[in-house]
Amino acid sequence: MATTYEFPSDLLAGQEELHQVRSELSALLKRLPWSVQPMDGISDDTGWRKVERPASPGWTADEQAEVEKLRRREHELAVFVSTHRFWAEVAAADRMEARTGLKHAHKRQPRGEGTEEE
Repeated sequence: MATTYEFPSDLLAGQEELHQVRSELSALLKRLPWSVQPMDGISDDTGWRKVERPASPGWTADEQAEVEKLRRREHELAVFVSTHRFWAEVAAADRMEARTGLKHAHKRQPRGEGTEEE
């Protein structure tokens, strides 16, 4: 049976926001044109698979800024979560299991619970 960890509320909140930011970034990147810069369409069947892409108008300055903002926040949150003081309390051999538990903690917790301040 897997160990249940008592994650600090700020660590849980950081991980939850990291999930949210990554989801927003992924959705944004799926909506944007395939190339940041304007590019002609591509059609190449010389490799092991055919590659076709329509012409790309590129990203607007606002779209580039939004992607950069989300990427910056994602990085800040990843650093916060991975360097949190909690990890020093977990035996090195158990950190991978604990990290996996944190990544999936939101699935076990009903909305509104576990968000109170410590």
